[in-house]
Amino acid sequence: MDYMVCGDKYRISVLTDRLIRLEYSENGQFEDRLTMMVAGRDLKCEAQSVRREDGLLFVETKELLLTYNEKEFASNGLSIELKNFGTCWHYSHEFTGSGRNMRGTARTLDNKDGGCELEAGIFGRDGYAIINDSTSPVIVYDEDNKDGKFVQRETGALDLYFFGYGKDFYGALKDFYALCGKTPMIPRYALGNWWSRYFKYTEESYYEVLENFEKEQIPLSVAVIDMDWHVTEVDPKYGTGWTGYTWDKKLFPDYKRFLKHLHDCGLSVTLNLHPADGVRAFEDMYKEVATSMGIDPETEEAVEFDFENPAFRDAYFDKIMHPYEKDGVDFWWIDWQQGTGRKAGDVDPLILLNHYHYKDQEGRNIRPMIFSRYAGPGSHRYPIGFSGDTVCTWKSLQFQPFFTSTASNIGYGWWSHDIGGHMMGDKSNERLIRWIQYGVFSPIMRLHSTSSAFFNKEPWTVEEPYHTVMQEFLRLRHRLVPYLYTENYRAYKEDKPLVRPMYYDNPDNADAYSVGSEYGYGEELLVGAITEPVDEGLKLGSVNMLIPEGRYADILTGRVYKGGKRRKLYRDINAIPVLMKEGGILPLAKDDRSNTTANPSEMEIVVVAGADGKYELYEDDGVSMDFLGGKYATTLFEVSCSSDSLKFTVNPVAGDLSLVPEKRDYTVKVLGAVSSEGEEIVIELKAVDASKGSFAEVTGIKLVGNDHKSEVFKLLDRAWISNMVKDMVFGALGRMNDADFLTWLSGADVSETLKDAIEEIFED
Repeated sequence: MDYMVCGDKYRISVLTDRLIRLEYSENGQFEDRLTMMVAGRDLKCEAQSVRREDGLLFVETKELLLTYNEKEFASNGLSIELKNFGTCWHYSHEFTGSGRNMRGTARTLDNKDGGCELEAGIFGRDGYAIINDSTSPVIVYDEDNKDGKFVQRETGALDLYFFGYGKDFYGALKDFYALCGKTPMIPRYALGNWWSRYFKYTEESYYEVLENFEKEQIPLSVAVIDMDWHVTEVDPKYGTGWTGYTWDKKLFPDYKRFLKHLHDCGLSVTLNLHPADGVRAFEDMYKEVATSMGIDPETEEAVEFDFENPAFRDAYFDKIMHPYEKDGVDFWWIDWQQGTGRKAGDVDPLILLNHYHYKDQEGRNIRPMIFSRYAGPGSHRYPIGFSGDTVCTWKSLQFQPFFTSTASNIGYGWWSHDIGGHMMGDKSNERLIRWIQYGVFSPIMRLHSTSSAFFNKEPWTVEEPYHTVMQEFLRLRHRLVPYLYTENYRAYKEDKPLVRPMYYDNPDNADAYSVGSEYGYGEELLVGAITEPVDEGLKLGSVNMLIPEGRYADILTGRVYKGGKRRKLYRDINAIPVLMKEGGILPLAKDDRSNTTANPSEMEIVVVAGADGKYELYEDDGVSMDFLGGKYATTLFEVSCSSDSLKFTVNPVAGDLSLVPEKRDYTVKVLGAVSSEGEEIVIELKAVDASKGSFAEVTGIKLVGNDHKSEVFKLLDRAWISNMVKDMVFGALGRMNDADFLTWLSGADVSETLKDAIEEIFED
């Protein structure tokens, strides 16, 4: 049977056995062109049956049964049953509200103090969701528009996509990406620390910032220069200085020298753009741009921003963007805030900016990357997302872990936030550290804030103990790059976003849907972001987490947990919970001081003992598109555990060996077990030949849990509570076994928070 069923005013397309396109048009015109959301409709069409009985049309696949009266779409005339899930969708004009939609993401968090309304995602608690593609522009390709021309659609026709995947979240994402395009790989340098601040830097003052980071031994990978790189004080006859393309020579007398210095420091560079006001007569390149657009430069007539016009786009890229890129600008921060075109019916300029900037780089074998706002479904094809200027409060921090993981529900996996908050709010070093800890375990780690003299995030301005914690976490971010880059490849290759809501891997656990500050971070880690102030008595922050079945260890503290439960996990300011299951393997760079994200010559591998496991490290040149032609390398790590031994294997590198060091040192750190002497297990594999691999085996090991007495003492010693309570609790622990102590504790006259924090230690 044909996958498409048509009537005079409707068209039903079965794209997969769980994905159906529904179109209704009064004039009988249907859309075959690609859209901003849809990059291709040639999906795997499953076997189906089409029949008509008693005036109704039935379209049935293995998973779905569509019933339709072949009239205008209505709740009593169009429904789709999920045969194996037990729910049924009925058409409604409120498309996004159907099926208790689990939401996707939003265009921006600008000016938000906490949460905001999120657009629809492809999942619903009732097993289905509707994505409305009726108004997104279509893309027309011809010989003159190899990157596509966007055209606004005529309004009136309905173009809906029904996702009926139940709880198969990864299956739905794979089909979503097949429909809407892959998530591209981002450059390796994007995964390190970004330094950014809205501040009127000079060449000298920016050098001073970099020198201070070097003194702090905190690595950076991206230097962001906000809008004051260009002239901002202009003659009022030209308008404001918000838009600009001419370097401010008072601040940067020799911008080429400046850019070269940043590159010599090992940094990639991005500049901020507010392009709405076009190119005006005060700009250095105005004469060239105006002439190319048929404007007499003597008139000083502004060249209007019009990205729908190919001639303007060509001038924009050829006369402004490309020369600056040749001088050392690696990518652009496209800060489009207006949200509308020049006139009714214009295509959203944000869509155009994102698409054409991205395609311009892609066509030159540069690993494309832009830094811009979300422009609706399909925006995942143009990473990275700039979430906007949030208010600096606990509420804003509390929203961001949920916001970021939920964005995966519309395939958008690369959000970048203003870590620490952007503006207003108040000063709190505790909140800054918690935000940084979250940022280190978010897609992009970018410190940024407004220009207030009192809004400082420079590490050397932060007092102890927060200063040291900030140093350690920013160093950790660079150590994570080998893992993050592999997960970057997984997001592209396997359609699995880096940040994943807990229900993706635990769909049948009700608790997985209500732990908004916890998320999967790649294939190996579970992260709990602490987003509230510490308990004033215990001096501990906490996060509500689901620990799935199995045995886990915290890679930051070494604490061990037996899973299969939901509970609060408590941490002092030095850590947040980052859990890895037994058999897990985490590849880290050894160097945590240099401004580099290159494929490392020395690595530390963290392993959780107790089960067999494997992890395949992915590496390439990090900046080109050559990986598409097979220029990449993979290294398979394996751990095998028996009752009293552990073997770790580095297999020979597969693929292009020229991309990795010929010999590499590995330090393997084992969590959740000790040697026969009771010591920490550390394995050294020196000068491992990439072409041969190596292995090591440790015998006489013993799986261990937490040192209950020692950890309870530390908890009590840290707490600002009654010394009599401390003595009472610790005395009881000393004279009882664990089971009797926990029974005693449950009835003791101490705070419930103290009880819960102590009980966590015994969850091993």
